[in-house]
Amino acid sequence: MAYEVEKTDEQWRAELSPEEYAVLREAGTERPFVNEYVDTETEGTYECRACGSELFTSDTKFHSGCGWPSFYQPVTDTVEYVEDNSAGMKRVEVRCAKCGSHLGHVFPDGFGTPTGDRYCMNSLSLRLTPKQS
Repeated sequence: MAYEVEKTDEQWRAELSPEEYAVLREAGTERPFVNEYVDTETEGTYECRACGSELFTSDTKFHSGCGWPSFYQPVTDTVEYVEDNSAGMKRVEVRCAKCGSHLGHVFPDGFGTPTGDRYCMNSLSLRLTPKQS
């Protein structure tokens, strides 16, 4: 698939830390409950750490107790969905629509959200830009 932001593997490795590369470019998962944004309540916009595309706003973030930052809705048309049958599970992977980087997974498990969805994202895939006062 062609993305607006296309880079070689070498370019991604040069720009991202080894941990970021493992999550964003190799669809890895960071450890739960110890990641940067799991409990963050700062108002602002969450962007793709690889390309800067705006993905989620703090208005849609909620505490799901799953160990990763959770949102109930992305910014319109900023993510893409890919069927993921890895790890013996049937899931839906969420990727940045601008650069194809792995962000996490979406689960239709309710949690009482307005959309009924839980976007379980890796903090290493995101960068928070705080809202200006």
